[in-house]
Amino acid sequence: MLLRFRSKRGTSRVECLETELFRDVLQRWSQQNKVTVDLGLISIAKMDNPTEYIQAGNVADQTVSSLSLKHGDMLFLRYQELESSSEGSTEITQGSVSFKNAGTSPSKTVMELPVDQEIEKMDGLIPRSRSKFCKHGDKGMCEYCSPLPPWDRTYKQENNIKHIAFHSHVKELNEITNKKSSGSSYIPPLSQPDFKVRNNCPSAHAPWPKGICSKCQPSAITLQVQEFRMVDHVEFQKGELINEFIESWRSTGLQRFGYLYGSYTHYDNTPLGIKAVIEAIWEPPQSNEQDGLTFDVETVEKELQHVNALAEEFGLMQIGMIFTDLTDAGNGDGSVFCKRHKNSFFLSSLEVIMAAKQQLKHANPSRFSQQGYFSSKFVTCVISGNLKGEIDVSAYQVSTDAEALVDADMISGSTHPSMAYINDTTAVRYVPEIFYMRKNEYNITVKENAKPAFPVDYLIVSLTHGFPLHDDNSSPIFSTTSGFPWSNRQSMGLSQDYYELKRYLFAIATGNDINLLQSKLSNFHMLLYVSTLQVLNPQEWKLLVKAATGPQEHRQEALLELTSTPGWQTLLMIMQETV
Repeated sequence: MLLRFRSKRGTSRVECLETELFRDVLQRWSQQNKVTVDLGLISIAKMDNPTEYIQAGNVADQTVSSLSLKHGDMLFLRYQELESSSEGSTEITQGSVSFKNAGTSPSKTVMELPVDQEIEKMDGLIPRSRSKFCKHGDKGMCEYCSPLPPWDRTYKQENNIKHIAFHSHVKELNEITNKKSSGSSYIPPLSQPDFKVRNNCPSAHAPWPKGICSKCQPSAITLQVQEFRMVDHVEFQKGELINEFIESWRSTGLQRFGYLYGSYTHYDNTPLGIKAVIEAIWEPPQSNEQDGLTFDVETVEKELQHVNALAEEFGLMQIGMIFTDLTDAGNGDGSVFCKRHKNSFFLSSLEVIMAAKQQLKHANPSRFSQQGYFSSKFVTCVISGNLKGEIDVSAYQVSTDAEALVDADMISGSTHPSMAYINDTTAVRYVPEIFYMRKNEYNITVKENAKPAFPVDYLIVSLTHGFPLHDDNSSPIFSTTSGFPWSNRQSMGLSQDYYELKRYLFAIATGNDINLLQSKLSNFHMLLYVSTLQVLNPQEWKLLVKAATGPQEHRQEALLELTSTPGWQTLLMIMQETV
């Protein structure tokens, strides 16, 4: 609906919803007219009674419909403007109402990831060559050959792109939300969905379940396939990473789970794209079975803190998880069953919930979000059989709606893996109406009621995956992936101890082949084990980390310095005495 406001600035038209709070409508009016004003200094009168003014602060927390406002109504405003601060930002509060004009740029207090800071500086324009419709010279440009914005829908359809990149999505929203004519005000274009019932409702009623109103109850939810993705591509730096991870299934027939460690970089194949580069896999303590696995969360969290701290020293961070779902086909040729396809499922409802919980735990900092964070770059990889019976990797994320549904405890796993069950309303949660959009047999988009269950495909975002190309300048941090036992593989008969360290390292460490020693030391799992021995002092450990993961031109120098330290000599002596 449309409301008209008449003030000393003239008449303005503001679009709104009947269920919207009146303070939000006033905030939109103030931004539209570039007015810095306290709600306590605004008086409002209706056109049918222009002499009776009321304070805006008294009705700010009421909805448009509760104020009996209709489409086209005229309101008269009186107000006194405030002075802006020297930094160009003014915060105005009245009771529970807060307006904030944040200058000409997003908040700079949020510490974003380096890849986000790098991509934000790019325009992401998609170049186009000259076409047959162009009438200009070689140096000219027209609507047929000018570059396209990175979110262009035609380009997306022609290239069969299902999801645009996150930063393309942000730039598109910025174009809509913050036009050049908006002056000094800035509205963050992103907002993390929140489906939970509001417990601190400003209305004078008891909190849920004793009371509820239109201000605190969540609106009806309509699920659609998410148009953007936070990460576009997953790249494993070495094929041996996958082979070594699958080796546990090959030797035991049991499924395996691991956390992915690496970094995020710019992905050239997608406008403003991001790729997750996997350098290592760490497997937590777990009990494995043929059709699943279990592990103790508290035990894993304690070890994770140690692994995460060491990974940070290596320049890495926890960026995802990976697990197997493999069953031998029994043909004797290494083929496996294809369980996950379009007629069954890609991620089960339980796996979607697990991915959502991990993404909520690893929130993505963003200065373009009202909350200071938005969704997550945490990825989920599944190793299973493809349609050819080959072992293959699939990479996914779940949508922001999935994160909000799980955060509000609205969905549960179902006996049908492709369906998510909607929980009932209880004393601790309020579940609104949930719908999803689908195309019927006539290819017409229709809205369906999601209760009691709905397809989890509406919550899944698919990613591409692969390995570095031969002409790629990137090089893996770790030179060696195998040779030393991976962590927590005691159930496979493999353990990390002095004997394994001696077998892996001693002959080379006592020899003169410095290059081979340097390669052997550059092993993620060997470094994790050495860190638990506490043989090297902090300075010697830094030398080991530099020799194993530092810049290539400095590794040999650090290694030569390390081999002459007392801690390294003590480690050699221990290995020498190990039987």
